[in-house]
Amino acid sequence: MQHFFSSDFTLGILGGGQLGKMLLYETRKYDIKTSVLDPNIEAPCRIACNHFEQGDLLDFETVYNFGKKVDVLTFEIEAINVQALEKLEAEGKKVFPSASTLKKIQNKGKQKLFYQEKGIPTADFTHFNSKKALEQALIDKTIQLPFVWKCTEGGYDGNGVSIIRKSSDLEKLPNAECIAEKLIDFKNELGVIVVRNPSGEVKTYPVVEMEFHPEANQVEYVICPARISDSVTQKARAIAKIVSESFEHVGILAVEMFQTKDDEILVNEVAPRTHNSGHFTIEASYTNQFEQHLRSVLNLPLGNTDSKVAGVMVNLVGEEGYHGNVCYQNIEDIMLLPGVTPHIYGKKETRPFRKMGHVTIVNSNIDEARKIAEKVKTTIKVISS
Repeated sequence: MQHFFSSDFTLGILGGGQLGKMLLYETRKYDIKTSVLDPNIEAPCRIACNHFEQGDLLDFETVYNFGKKVDVLTFEIEAINVQALEKLEAEGKKVFPSASTLKKIQNKGKQKLFYQEKGIPTADFTHFNSKKALEQALIDKTIQLPFVWKCTEGGYDGNGVSIIRKSSDLEKLPNAECIAEKLIDFKNELGVIVVRNPSGEVKTYPVVEMEFHPEANQVEYVICPARISDSVTQKARAIAKIVSESFEHVGILAVEMFQTKDDEILVNEVAPRTHNSGHFTIEASYTNQFEQHLRSVLNLPLGNTDSKVAGVMVNLVGEEGYHGNVCYQNIEDIMLLPGVTPHIYGKKETRPFRKMGHVTIVNSNIDEARKIAEKVKTTIKVISS
């Protein structure tokens, strides 16, 4: 007998952003009590959880004391004090995904070395402790231009990633631990959402195709199903499952991949949480990623991951040149279009390229959905009032 529903059982969520807010839709559906910790008093989660606490997610005492007051702890962001999670686990607290999973993923250098160790296909890379060591390697010709520079800590939404085509490009980079990764000539960037519960039940969602903004290095469109062959689809889902089992994660794991010119699949990186590439599931799938995450961290049976309909997700990001109180221009016009659902995250302040919401377009025809998505993208503008 499960005592999660309509009881004093409390699910703790570290991070109060839009991912937490969308997870709270599902806790509300099941009447599960929630506590959220976030540094921002205006966090999107504040209005939908049972208890909201303001605090620093990287502070040991804050995370530890918050975790002690809940029954199961999960998170919607990777920048968390792992030592606090380890101490909570040592005292018998259930933390999903586990501290050891998060530790392997938080640092991109460790994450890449983990793929190497487990024989998971990934782009060739070299790990450096500082920018100085990287510059020396270029002088010694142990690495070649061009390459992709990635900061090992703290990158998100394209921040902390740069394509280095000439040595002068290094000047703008911070002096930090980093990796230099081979620049892959790929056909497609693909993604697979995997879900796993503590009992070891694992399911994968259909493969999605991601189209990126050339400047911001942010996803502009997520397309499901991906317009790829069945054999590539099977390969991508199989590799995502291997990645999931290697990390022994619990909850949602988003696996981002490259499809090379030769149809090989290389793992780019993973996120141990609900993810932008899975937002289409809210309208298009039998079980959305947020409900699925909830089912998995509570060790409930996993839901059907099939799509009911084709879907395209468009990110709504702040327009360049606008800072201040957000205004969604022409939102009524996109709501006139068939199969369109806007999601507004509840962030009061906009700034260039900040994720402010997303729009899902569902249609029985994926090409038609993609055309409507284009129209949505060119119509709605996230500006300041």
